[in-house]
Amino acid sequence: MQKSRYSGDRKLLIIGIILIAFNLRPAITAVGPLISTIREDLGISNGMAGMLTTLPLLAFAVLSALAPRLGLRLGNGMAIQAGVAILAFGILVRSFESITTIFTGTALIGIGIAILNVLLPGVVKQAFPLKVGVMTGLYSISMSLFASIGSGVSVPFANTLDSGWQGSLLVWSLLAVLAFIAWLPQKDLQKSVHKVPKMDPANNPLWRSKLAWQVTFFMGLQSFLFYSLIAWLPEILQSRGMDPAASGWMLSWLQIIGLPATFLIPVLAGRLKSQRGIIMGIGIVYLTGMFGMLLGSAMLLLTISISLVGIAQGSCISLALTLLGLRAPNAAQAANLSGMAQSFGYLLAASGPIAIGYLYDYVHSWTPSIVILLAVVCLMLIAGIGAGKDAYVPDNPQAEA
Repeated sequence: MQKSRYSGDRKLLIIGIILIAFNLRPAITAVGPLISTIREDLGISNGMAGMLTTLPLLAFAVLSALAPRLGLRLGNGMAIQAGVAILAFGILVRSFESITTIFTGTALIGIGIAILNVLLPGVVKQAFPLKVGVMTGLYSISMSLFASIGSGVSVPFANTLDSGWQGSLLVWSLLAVLAFIAWLPQKDLQKSVHKVPKMDPANNPLWRSKLAWQVTFFMGLQSFLFYSLIAWLPEILQSRGMDPAASGWMLSWLQIIGLPATFLIPVLAGRLKSQRGIIMGIGIVYLTGMFGMLLGSAMLLLTISISLVGIAQGSCISLALTLLGLRAPNAAQAANLSGMAQSFGYLLAASGPIAIGYLYDYVHSWTPSIVILLAVVCLMLIAGIGAGKDAYVPDNPQAEA
């Protein structure tokens, strides 16, 4: 039986984890409902506007591989503190109206969130080794709740604040500052006095593990779906006659409807040896919802379809995060698997928003994009069935250094 190696105040740690989770998505999801306004103000194409969602994912891909080493060098606590600070600064830079600042700030936001994304599963595995599912569900639902709020309030904030979309995006810096303060008691968490081992990708057992790659593809493909819809669902709905504010709230509903599943799925997954049955069920719900979006034009059918997609989406993100802990034999390897899955996974996901944007620019129809998303659901289902089997990825002796 694994024992916790955390000796601090767990209540303060849980509060810190929740507040960090609040910051993992709204700085990104707030952009989708405003993307047409930003595009018009800056004079950029749909494909270029898609980069506002893609750029953080590219930062996730690059930084996710380095974040576990940063955690070893600084300690997970201090590394997470630095990640929140970078996130807050990026939100500030992005709020200035110029192409340079909006893309620079967006990149910094991606760097900050990447560090937090990768290191939180290791913190959970270290402090709550017997409650990985419950704790992952708690921070997943916290993350998803504020992701949905970010989508819903963006347009109202932009319409209310004198600074328009810049002020609407800047609001989220306040939440990052609050998380920075709440995490201060954890700044010395898991500090290591050992030398950080050199990176040796050629001899990394994770890279040779079929299970690790299945977890990685499941993470990447569900992220491809999530961020593609976050970026373009409002535009899809506006093309069918919905006004911008309503389409923003529909994007918010996409995320809100999945909140119960976001919490319950990790709890259920943590109690089962194999998660394959859960993944099959999620796949059926996802496919049904996507077919409804493809074939439907009536608002009632679209609402039902988006609800089904939201339930599946909420299940996928929390299950993907749970698998990072369940498929790893220890906290250090959970961080390594998290780094691999989020690095390669988000590199795959990064192609989603920009590809969908350029495809629409070329064909002037959203139907081919929805067909592509349907195909991605099928590929995710295949990867998930492999990732859900009862097994551990191979351990890395260097990870314990």
